[in-house]
Amino acid sequence: MRAICFYFQIHQPFRLKHYRFFDIGNDHYYYDDFADDDIITRIAQRSYLPANQMLLDMIKEHGKKFKVAFSISGTALEQLEQYVPEFIDSMKELAETGCVEFLSETYAHSLSSLYDPDEFVAQVKAHDKKIFQLFGQHPKVFRNTELIYDDDVASMVYAMGFKAAITADAKHVLGWRSPNFLYCSASAPKLKLLLKNGKLSDDISFRFSNPEWASYPLTADKYINWINELPQEEQLINLFMNYDALGELQPRESGIFEFIKALPRFAAEHDIQFWTPSEVVSKFKPVAELAVPYPMSWTDEARDTSAWLGNTLQQEAVRKLYSIGERVRLCTDRRIKQDWNYLQASDHFFYMSTKHNDDGSVHSHYSPYDSPYTAFTNYMNVLSDFMTRVEEQYPASIDNEELNSLLLTIRNQEQEIEKLHREVEMMRNNIVKDTTGDFPVDEEPVVVEQPVEEKPAAPVKKAPAKKPAAKKAPAKKPAAKKTSTKK
Repeated sequence: MRAICFYFQIHQPFRLKHYRFFDIGNDHYYYDDFADDDIITRIAQRSYLPANQMLLDMIKEHGKKFKVAFSISGTALEQLEQYVPEFIDSMKELAETGCVEFLSETYAHSLSSLYDPDEFVAQVKAHDKKIFQLFGQHPKVFRNTELIYDDDVASMVYAMGFKAAITADAKHVLGWRSPNFLYCSASAPKLKLLLKNGKLSDDISFRFSNPEWASYPLTADKYINWINELPQEEQLINLFMNYDALGELQPRESGIFEFIKALPRFAAEHDIQFWTPSEVVSKFKPVAELAVPYPMSWTDEARDTSAWLGNTLQQEAVRKLYSIGERVRLCTDRRIKQDWNYLQASDHFFYMSTKHNDDGSVHSHYSPYDSPYTAFTNYMNVLSDFMTRVEEQYPASIDNEELNSLLLTIRNQEQEIEKLHREVEMMRNNIVKDTTGDFPVDEEPVVVEQPVEEKPAAPVKKAPAKKPAAKKAPAKKPAAKKTSTKK
């Protein structure tokens, strides 16, 4: 028996207006609503809505034998609620079948896992709350932005209570090993790892309608035969792709919908089943631990984070953004919180990539800017205005009550120490005066001590430590008696 897990991701960033079209310092609304409406509505009509209906029909036809998983960012859900509410309704209908599982991820599809752990945890919680509100599910399997993963991310994810995470099949991490097994994390051994099969996923999402591809045309029976011909011990195939591959990247005219519809029928002939990620985690056992010391992803040939952090422009933009994370979380302004989410979308940094060849063509295809430098300039202008608003709302000079309290305590302690020094000096002066002054013949020198009740609390504790020095005065008695004899 072999299992297929189908994952579809939906993410759509809020497009920024060009800096020429808003007044920096006065106009604090940064988004191109017209572009957002046009893009999300067009994709929904061509892809999301017909794909939802297709999946619903497949579930009704095959019952519990066909299942899928969705990863939808919180910002994408906001856009869909605003511009295509009928999509939310159709997704709720899919959720009610019991054959659809929703994954957890960051609310803003952000890079917070690499820069700001507190923000990362907050976004995951906000996303899962949104999923429960809309679809009534508590996600159990985690998927990070662009499948970014390393040992540190695993530890955070496990600490939040997730049973498993899905990530990429990076060759520099896997080496000779196959992605078609269930693994576990080296840093959190109880966290199970599902690995995307990059080749089989991209055959559908990128190569399906390419007439120059050696395997064109791709049919459902051919595709299932490829899976069936894999080594028998490789029992798990994770197919992860953008949802708009169905109808947008691969147009309806290419036959993509008919291809997906036919998969369950041919899969059943070879005892290949469709499972949700949670079912896989509960039924399969990990074959080995996977150590990932450096972040990997599913993007570009390198399968690392260079798509978003590969040049100084990207690094500076991300560093500036997360430098104000703590202050933003302390703000109470709803608009600032919302803008903070929208500005974290990884796409903004993806557009700043200066890569060339095939990777570069992918970046330029998705970018609304004419160059990476324009993308950087536009984003930094918006970010500069946003940072000014945060500074006005929560100035850095007074952004830490604990710091102010600490400074006040230090000042008070300095005053107490000064007071104590003055009192010690007075005691020394009294001792010197007593030991060098003239005393009557028949009287012992008297050490003058300040009454205990008149002293502040702190000096009282210190006074006994000085008594031995004060009692040295009697050592001068012989000198006093010699003077008396001479008389």
